[in-house]
Amino acid sequence: MVEKVKLPSRDILPNNATCTHCVNTLADALRDEQGVLNVHQDGVHTICVHYDTDVTTADTITRTARLRGADVQSRYRQVRLAVDGLDCGSCAQTLEESLRRLPGVVQARASVATGDVFIEWDTAYVDEDEITAVLHDLGHIVREPTSEEETPTTPPAWCLHAPLLFGVGAFVGGLLLSWRHTTPWESVAFALAMLAAGAPIARRGVQAFRRSRRLTIDALMTIAAIGAALLGEWGEGAAVVVLFAIGEWLEHFAMERARHSVRSLMELVPDTAHRLLPDGTTETVPARALRVGDTILVRPGERIPADGVVVAGQSAVNQAPVTGESMPVFKTVGDPVFSGTVNGEGVIEVRITRPADQSTIARIVALVQDAQSRKAESERMVDRFAARYTPAVVVGAIVLAIVLLLVGLPPREAMLRALVLLVISCPCALVISTPVSVLSAISGAARHGVLIKGGRALEALGRVRVVAIDKTGTLTRGEPRVTNIIPLEGDRETLLRLAAAVEARSEHPLARAVVAAAEEEGLAVPPAQAVRTLTGRGITGVVNGRTVRIGTRDLFEHIPDIAVDHLHRLENEAKTTMLVAQDERILGIIAVADTIRAEAKEAVAALHRLGIERVVLLTGDNETTARAVAAQVGIDDVRAGLLPEEKSAAVEALHAQYGAVAMVGDGINDAPALATADVGIAMGAAGTHQAIETADVALMSDDLRKIAYALRLGRAARRTIAANILFSVGIKLLFMALAIPGWTTLWLAVLADDGASLLVTANGLRLRRVRG
Repeated sequence: MVEKVKLPSRDILPNNATCTHCVNTLADALRDEQGVLNVHQDGVHTICVHYDTDVTTADTITRTARLRGADVQSRYRQVRLAVDGLDCGSCAQTLEESLRRLPGVVQARASVATGDVFIEWDTAYVDEDEITAVLHDLGHIVREPTSEEETPTTPPAWCLHAPLLFGVGAFVGGLLLSWRHTTPWESVAFALAMLAAGAPIARRGVQAFRRSRRLTIDALMTIAAIGAALLGEWGEGAAVVVLFAIGEWLEHFAMERARHSVRSLMELVPDTAHRLLPDGTTETVPARALRVGDTILVRPGERIPADGVVVAGQSAVNQAPVTGESMPVFKTVGDPVFSGTVNGEGVIEVRITRPADQSTIARIVALVQDAQSRKAESERMVDRFAARYTPAVVVGAIVLAIVLLLVGLPPREAMLRALVLLVISCPCALVISTPVSVLSAISGAARHGVLIKGGRALEALGRVRVVAIDKTGTLTRGEPRVTNIIPLEGDRETLLRLAAAVEARSEHPLARAVVAAAEEEGLAVPPAQAVRTLTGRGITGVVNGRTVRIGTRDLFEHIPDIAVDHLHRLENEAKTTMLVAQDERILGIIAVADTIRAEAKEAVAALHRLGIERVVLLTGDNETTARAVAAQVGIDDVRAGLLPEEKSAAVEALHAQYGAVAMVGDGINDAPALATADVGIAMGAAGTHQAIETADVALMSDDLRKIAYALRLGRAARRTIAANILFSVGIKLLFMALAIPGWTTLWLAVLADDGASLLVTANGLRLRRVRG
């Protein structure tokens, strides 16, 4: 017999649960175990193992997994390091390639947008010192938390900028001397400027080539400066390195502006918390020291340090930092609260339900940081182009020099023109044009309570032509209540008691409504056996030895005319109806209604104003009820009576007819349709981490109006990225055209290259200001 066991990777690999290679290594080890038939990932943090019960047991597999997991845990490591100097796409590519050349490095991913590098490695082949040595060789300063406090290893600012300041001073001195025609001394001043500002650039260029065999922008600028000096153009050579160094500093400043959005998310969580002791006193402890089950005291005006549930007191809590809601939300005993939100005027006691590294705000920060690994199509295209562009232009510069020499141009002039072409051969502005825009958009969206999982999802939002919305729990509040109990045989109490007996074994919102109605009336509900869910149709079970069925019309072959009349009337009132039968006799009808969200009509109107071609209601409910709900909110296209797999088929049909489709659901019951859509949007993600993991976009609150904001942001991002790419390519082509006839200079080419990088960065930063 075949059984399966699900193993939580967070427990088996507590420090490496997100390490793809570590999870795969553990899975491979389990596959080698006798009796194990298949191993695969089931969700983000679960490993599912299928095994033969005649050969092994679940306990044996779990025990083996922990032993193998301990081995993986000790052998494989992963770390995210914040580094200085990671301000251009070329830098990131060089860093990744250099790290991947180290034996044992499984994955290396550098992000210009967030200024960090994520590394996974096998400690049997390489240690962390060797990894940091590569970073230092390439001129990057690591800022890694080394103790309870974050201790940056960054030298003082004056130490970092001293060579640049001296170089600028020497360059200005050279310009002043050149105006006074003191030729020997101006050359000395320019040479000092080249040495001071250019030495760090040359060192990085040489180390990058040694480590990755790539000609980086640092190497190209060094070659250009040395070439200019050899030709006697000391002023041009000094201008190249000084302007480039200034441009680098300005790029770093601009990128720090973009990264500030991510850092400000991290800063939402306070450093300390007031933990309650058994004797009623409090102690101040680091927020990261809180454990599940601890109770903390939150005073008025304080930020809540961890996710939890209120166990005493009541207060209005400002949830805007997490959900983007403009008004505070009243919280009392039993209500959930999230880390990073701000307590109002009341004092509340909160029991911790999630550790700090799994809190809602931690998940938001992690998703924003990891967004760069889910690259937009335009970014992947640019990366492929950039990988070929620089070598091609370097070859082009050599060919240009040879051709100009062959046509009789003086060697000095031919070399200068070739050096200009060389200077503009690094596509820094082009490579950075997409990631800075994506980061700005995603971090800005996070502050409005919208989580967008990477550039791919962001660009897909900008292409959406159709929005499909699920009804229960999305368009409605997902809190249905029984409104009508109509017995056709017997009395209403018996009808409700039998229905509640079977529905008590179901987690469906409609089932919970029936059970709640029986509890409110104080009915004694008998137990049910052999309960079976019939997906999309209803549920069946055995109560007191007789079969009870509850469900839609499709569950029954013969329905009395009187029942049909009741069904029509109730469904026209936008109520969901359920027929209840005992054996072959229909006993009656139970009707349930759900409240339509107050902002639903406004949200649908906003989608129409955006130019969305079709807003479609997808539901498993009956046609009449679905159309009644749709009419109230302004939706004119209804697809009703759909099973979960039929919703996926409906999404595919909409895509074939109109183009890109966004599917909006609860992120749990609509998983197939969310996965099928071009963009899956999950509602109410602040309350469930499963919703965050399931969809491409997660709305932290239940505000449907955020859908229009997400689509508007996606469109703005696509326009910005396209403008940045066109501008970056246009500048390169223009200066190539100017370089060949000798109509530009080295310093102008450097200025154009740095200027383009700064302009595309500034343009990308504008996406933070798109309004929610």
